[in-house]
Order: sequence, then structure tokens, then C-alpha cells
Amino acid sequence: MFVIIVGMGGIGRSLVALAAEHGDNVVIVDQDEERCNQVLEKHDVMAVIGNATDKAILMDAGIDRAQAFIATTHDDAVNLMACWLAKRMKVANVISIVNHKEHSDFFAEVGVKVSEDPDELVAARLYYWTLNPQLQQLATIPGGRIFEIVAEEGAPLVDRQIRDMKVKDYVIIAVKRNGGEVIIPSGGVTIRAGDTLTIFTKQEDEQACLALLNQQLRRAR
Repeated sequence: MFVIIVGMGGIGRSLVALAAEHGDNVVIVDQDEERCNQVLEKHDVMAVIGNATDKAILMDAGIDRAQAFIATTHDDAVNLMACWLAKRMKVANVISIVNHKEHSDFFAEVGVKVSEDPDELVAARLYYWTLNPQLQQLATIPGGRIFEIVAEEGAPLVDRQIRDMKVKDYVIIAVKRNGGEVIIPSGGVTIRAGDTLTIFTKQEDEQACLALLNQQLRRAR
């Protein structure tokens, strides 16, 4: 895949590493030459130094050949304009972070896929990990995450069946008992204290999913 990544902050650099690891052809765009050089020292990618709201800069980056375009700057105006240009240039898959939720509708109107307020998502995940120290992320896959959570003694759902769980935007993949037995879950399986539940949730629903699971699988403090 040929992908253009705009903005070499923390998210942009992480995306470059992930795309390079998967063998994608990556072009980065940032106004900061030093940031670009730092990325070039670590990854075999191309860099264009300049403002991504400038059509000429995007042409230099190969926008006419790009299969995906991702904007990751801290400035929603820059992200929106860059994505609008990418859409005008017929890039099939245009994605952006949105730093302020109130701007999401503008991106939707342009037809851009968005990931809202990344700092808030990270903060929420860290908070729910503090609530349940045994919560463990296993993998990130396109569109979602897989993680494990342990049912605590005295939690509301312990000794009740899976069908009694409040389920929203997640799927239970497996239940592992203390002795190592792995169960493919059905509605009639009873959750026991110490069970480890393997869960899949869509990335955009992660915060609500973690909140709901903690309510049901942690004992009251």
C-alpha cells in the first residue's frame, strides 16, 4: 500500500513504524525538517518538508498515486484542509485524527474517517487499567483491539451466565478457567471468579466497552 502520513508527532511516528513494519510504501509530510530527519534515520520512507494544505506539497508527496492518506497533526484546521485536498485528488481511503470533538461534523461532511480526541482515548484506557490491574491488551488489529479481563470475586456477574451480561459493542471470544481450561463461550456458560475473558471491541467503542466491563466484572470498592 502507498500511504501518505501527515504530521510527525507521536501518533504520526507510530503510524510510520507500523506501516513500514508491514512493508507499505510510506511518504511523510511535515513542516519540521528535524522531525522528518529523525524519522528518516529509523525508517526507509520518503519525506516531503512543507505544509500539507499546499496542493503542490501533496503533489510532491505523490498524492495522485496514494491509496491512503492519514492526517495526524494537532491542528484540526490543517488536518481538515489536507484531507479535503486528498479527497479532491481521489484518494480512496482518507483518515484523520480529530483533536476537538466539536469539529467531527466538519470531517464527516468531507467524507473523512476520523479517530476522535486521541489524548482522551489514551487517558480513558489508562484510567480503566488502573481500575482493573488484571486488564491486559493482547493485540491491536485493523478496526479494533483484543484484550483480557479477569472476573473478580464478588463482582456483579460472577456466578451468573454470560447471557446476563450487558453487552454493547464487544464480543467475548473465549473464557479461560483458573485451571487452564478454555471455553468457547455461549449464553449458558457461568462466569466464575478468576475466569479470564478474552474480548474484542471496535477501536471507537473501546472506552464505553471498558467502562461496562469494569462495572460488571469488578467487585465494588
